[in-house]
Amino acid sequence: MSPVFVGRSAELAELTGALRRAGEGQPQALLIAGDAGVGKTRLLEEFLCAAAGGGAAVAVGGCIEIGADGLPYAPMVTALRALHRALGAEVEQAAAGNEGRLSQLLPELGQAVPETHDEFGRARLFEHTAQLFERLAADRTVVLALEDLHWSDRSTRELLVYLLRSLRHARLVIVGSYRSDDLHRRHPLRPFLAELERLRTVQRLELPRLGRAEVGDQLAGILAAVPESRLLERIYRRSEGIPFFVEELAASYQEGCSTGLTDSLRDLLMVRVEALPEPVQPVLRTLAQGGSAVEYGLLSAVLAQGEDELLAALRAAVDANILRPTSAGDGYCFRHALVREAVADDLLPGEGSRIKRRYATVLSEQPQLVPAEERITRLANYWYSAGDPARALPAALEAGREARRRNAFAEQLQLLERALELWDRVPPEVLAELRPADYAESYPPCSCDDDPDASCCERLRLVDVFAEAAVAARLCGERERCLSLCKQALRLVDETADPSRAAWFWAMRSRVGGTLVRDGGRADLAHARALVENRPPSAVQAEVFSRLAGCGMVDWPAPDDVALAERAVLIARQVGAETVELHARVTLGTLLALLGRQEQGLTELTEVRRRALELQEPDLMSRVHVNLSDVYEGLGRSAEAVEAARAGCEMARSNGLLGAAGPILRGNLVESLLSVGEQAEAAELLDSAPGHLGGPADQSFLDRLRAELALLRADLPAAAEHLARAVETTDPAKAQNWLPLSALVIRLAAADGRFGDARAELLKTLDRGFPMGKERYIWPMLVHGAAAEADSRGLPGLDAGRAEVLERIRASTAGLGGCWPLTPGWTALLDAELARAEGVLDPAGRLRAVEALEPAGLPYPLGIALLQAAEAYAAQGDRGAAADLLRRAEQQAERHGDLRLRQEAARLADRARLHGAADPAGPGPAADEPRSRFHLTPREQAVLGLVALGRTNRQIADELYISPKTASVHVSNILAKLEVTGRGEAAALAHRLHLVG
Repeated sequence: MSPVFVGRSAELAELTGALRRAGEGQPQALLIAGDAGVGKTRLLEEFLCAAAGGGAAVAVGGCIEIGADGLPYAPMVTALRALHRALGAEVEQAAAGNEGRLSQLLPELGQAVPETHDEFGRARLFEHTAQLFERLAADRTVVLALEDLHWSDRSTRELLVYLLRSLRHARLVIVGSYRSDDLHRRHPLRPFLAELERLRTVQRLELPRLGRAEVGDQLAGILAAVPESRLLERIYRRSEGIPFFVEELAASYQEGCSTGLTDSLRDLLMVRVEALPEPVQPVLRTLAQGGSAVEYGLLSAVLAQGEDELLAALRAAVDANILRPTSAGDGYCFRHALVREAVADDLLPGEGSRIKRRYATVLSEQPQLVPAEERITRLANYWYSAGDPARALPAALEAGREARRRNAFAEQLQLLERALELWDRVPPEVLAELRPADYAESYPPCSCDDDPDASCCERLRLVDVFAEAAVAARLCGERERCLSLCKQALRLVDETADPSRAAWFWAMRSRVGGTLVRDGGRADLAHARALVENRPPSAVQAEVFSRLAGCGMVDWPAPDDVALAERAVLIARQVGAETVELHARVTLGTLLALLGRQEQGLTELTEVRRRALELQEPDLMSRVHVNLSDVYEGLGRSAEAVEAARAGCEMARSNGLLGAAGPILRGNLVESLLSVGEQAEAAELLDSAPGHLGGPADQSFLDRLRAELALLRADLPAAAEHLARAVETTDPAKAQNWLPLSALVIRLAAADGRFGDARAELLKTLDRGFPMGKERYIWPMLVHGAAAEADSRGLPGLDAGRAEVLERIRASTAGLGGCWPLTPGWTALLDAELARAEGVLDPAGRLRAVEALEPAGLPYPLGIALLQAAEAYAAQGDRGAAADLLRRAEQQAERHGDLRLRQEAARLADRARLHGAADPAGPGPAADEPRSRFHLTPREQAVLGLVALGRTNRQIADELYISPKTASVHVSNILAKLEVTGRGEAAALAHRLHLVG
């Protein structure tokens, strides 16, 4: 190797700059890409040496090639061990409180706590890992380097993405390297890189090949002399600027074996291997079949030769720079992976499988030769590569169970799919020895469980493996794959003979297919219900009933759903399935609250929350906090909703659930904060919401809240942008999704002067009909729809059909119950808006709305009611009452942060000369009044009002007692100031921006 580091000054400067910025508290992430042998490792070593010399803590981990399955979190485990060796107590202090879970990655922290292996297990592990690095990097710079990402397992990649997205205030540098020439079209690293490219914090360094002059410098360092021009030209041409090839060619020329070289890569890589003494060759061939790195003890046991002879062979290979000791110092690996691949490819047919069998046999007999966390996965790979299905199948099943224990669900799925592939090649007597309790945690109960004397389920069945694989697919987000596995499993299950097992798979299909099919999976649940309806009580039966009731809860609640949820609770309690029972009680409590039995529902939810916290059941804790905060908000008890949602967010953070339940809990908290007027905190939560967490429904929810916030701030373009994104990603099958979006579409269209669009959205929603229990969304939508009709009175083309629209609004309220606490206030508001749409201003009716809404203490909709009451009294000439109501409306608008309401209050004060109530001076919305923004004079405002009514210049002149020519000049000035091209466009703009009364 060249002692001179050449050709990488720019890249090294980039890395050094990242280290400096990290030292200032700005986390940095860099990806080093390049062809095999281009110098990624050398660059990384130079940088890490400099970083360590500057006082940074350096941790290096390398991804391991161990077949198609990979080894979950292998580079992170290695890196954390390096940190633990270097920092010791500091790592243990940083892990304080989370040692049990972090021991999955760093066993040195102690005994792992019993883990609940669900979809949140991985999220907890990721969050605790992020907290560990955040604490370690609080007072010192930490450099985490992960090499050979092209071999990385999916769990490692997802953990890395989580760290890059989550760590925002830490003195941390994350550097990864990968072979760009290994990335074929379907390589799993490609989507990972595509996702990282969207992060502005990630920088990619593409290492180019060396130029001729740089190859000359490298050769000069290797040869300790300036190379001859012919030698330089030949090596440069044949190496194509790859530093590793330059080294290999230089060494081969020095050793006098230049005449035997060919242009093929294999021959180039093998030339120095074949030049080694014969006793070294079997060692290299055996090592090449062991994986990226092999422990010395394992290699010695596999070769079964004298220790002195083995050490002599290893020393010869190390001295020739073919092998190098591993970073942990307990084994050996090839200096370059390409050499190992070439040696493995050079084996005779059958030779490789024989060596793999030897590895598997030795490891089975002496498991202590490899780290415990690697043993099972490596053993599964060795037996599979050895072509021994009878041993490979149990090993794959055991490795899958171990992967699940570590929350590496993607790797578990790969191992279980291998088991499915091997199943038909395994002798029956081997299959008969497999027990469900040993290999499957999620397998569905067989219908023979009804018979205590039945024994057909004492052995593992193929359908059990399908069930375990389906759960793994769901937990790692492979919804399509989960559906496919369920479909294949259902072909194996006789629904007549085994209805419970079949129902389990139908329920699983529904659970993962809710976002993939139009009916949200209800058809699958209905089929599952038909299978278990008349069966003896079971956990599957209770879960099917509970999930069916839950579908009704979020879509179209009905009394039948309450009965179904109560039935699910009783069955689960009868069979002792407590988790299923508690989930059913969450559904039941929410349904009771939605359908009028609020206190009973809240009591049920509060009791479940207490029990969930005792059990520390992640899925249950998340769901009950989500539902409880949502129920409080729906009842108008927004302060209690804030408390419940905040407690849920803290629970999610402390349990590593921010990636799972975090988005919807954050959304519930933001929604309630907006209700109580805490706009600043709501905006901060929305701005800091990670875009990569949660599913489309979660992001749609947050986008809707962003649109509502923008509307409060009178930023109509931003509101439209967020609303369009929310509409695009929402699930139209769920009433709790489309109802609030429809209300927001109507509000935004009316605010933008698009009253025709507002009417169209209202009619479309009325055509769909309203479910029970969704009054919190229905009443506001009807009020805003009626207000849009009132605001559009007198506009051309909109008067026709208004009476029919108002009649439909009145008719739609007939089926709405009066159990919602805010119903009286919203009913009075709706009556007042309907009257205004018909040209009647009713001050007494608006006061009734104010009196009904004031006890709730919510600034919205109380501010709207106060403003409309003030407008009604002002129209009657009662300036004192109007001024008092307007002042109170302004106070509510200020509390809510409602800029649009403050602007409307200022306009009313201007029109009715109530300036004492709504002072347009000073900072605030009045300073941004649209007519002031266009610099219209009072006379121009009067002319614009007449233009908006369709008056000609002569008519304007007659009404204002000016000449037609003067009127024409005023109109021309108005068109110029408004930047419009004609009178019609000026009139439309005037109405849309309320430039005229």
